[in-house]
Amino acid sequence: QVRLVESGGDLVQPGELLRLPCTAFSEVDFAIGWFRHAPGQERKGIACSSKSDVSTYYADSVKGRFIISRDNAKNTMYLQMDSLKPEDTGVYYCAADPSLIGGSAWYLCSGTYSFDSWGQGAQVTVSW
Repeated sequence: QVRLVESGGDLVQPGELLRLPCTAFSEVDFAIGWFRHAPGQERKGIACSSKSDVSTYYADSVKGRFIISRDNAKNTMYLQMDSLKPEDTGVYYCAADPSLIGGSAWYLCSGTYSFDSWGQGAQVTVSW
């Protein structure tokens, strides 16, 4: 199991940019998932990427505004969120799994796949 530690949650105004880091303590490649638990809603996949970033998926609500990336030297994954909207408010969780065999990034974000490891969550509030 991969230990994940995330941070970067904050209170920001609409239209601003925020980047969430998530450090993964692992020596192997892994798939990445970013999920959002908005108030009154179930946790849903926002952005996911397969091993080596061969396949990447973004939810329609964030496509063009959010970018998923990773820094292998720092063993850290990132979710960059630009042009933030009030509806982006929620707790964001990073997830990782080195055991995935094949599969698309869409499948990883569908909620059907169960990630091996999860971060503790970061609160992001977008409001005036």
